[in-house]
Amino acid sequence: MREKRVRAYKSGLVAEILAALILRLKGYAIVAQRYKTPVGEIDLVALKGRRLAFVEVKRRKTREDAAWTLPAKQRRRIVRAAQYWLAGHPDFTGHDIAFDVVLTAPRAWPRYIANAFLV
Repeated sequence: MREKRVRAYKSGLVAEILAALILRLKGYAIVAQRYKTPVGEIDLVALKGRRLAFVEVKRRKTREDAAWTLPAKQRRRIVRAAQYWLAGHPDFTGHDIAFDVVLTAPRAWPRYIANAFLV
């Protein structure tokens, strides 16, 4: 079981690195990566102009599988973690907040979804 978890962890790291690269190519600056809070982890925080995006990266066997792995409970966790992050970074008060998702799968170009869910 341990080996399987290590593979999954490494695969997730690669997905996050690739997602950060895609965001940079879209003109975003990565403000934070793998930011841990008491209420959950934020994969990426990206800034483009006044738009501050909290980005969840999902990697599964297919992008379609990845698209189904963001249930309401996890979306609430992401929002709480974003609120925690914002409380610790008052310089970003007044920015337009967004929740984006990057779906990844082996041998497939990642799919970036802006405003993947609303709060």
